Amino acid sequence: MKDTINKDQFRNWFRSSEQYRRTFSYEGLSALFDYLEEMEESTGEELEFDPVALCCEFEEYDTFEEFQEEYNGEVLYPTLDDLEDYTTVIRVGHTGSFIIQQF
Repeated sequence: MKDTINKDQFRNWFRSSEQYRRTFSYEGLSALFDYLEEMEESTGEELEFDPVALCCEFEEYDTFEEFQEEYNGEVLYPTLDDLEDYTTVIRVGHTGSFIIQQF
């Protein structure tokens, strides 16, 4: 049994959750939803809405410097383009923030 949710329902679930409301920005939620929809279309497989798993699998960063600091300041990936060679990077509009698939 599956429910289909739209972008507003997706964003509202996170925004109304006490525990997960600060995991992604509003714009980040839109970008993540769009990415997941594109993935469904390209694979032909429907995804289950599992917000806890999404919070474990993806993380949003405001800046590339914030990402580097979280990884103990190690410059393993000199640029965001280099990081894209290693993992999924979802750019969040024109904000400069981005979401990565955790590794």
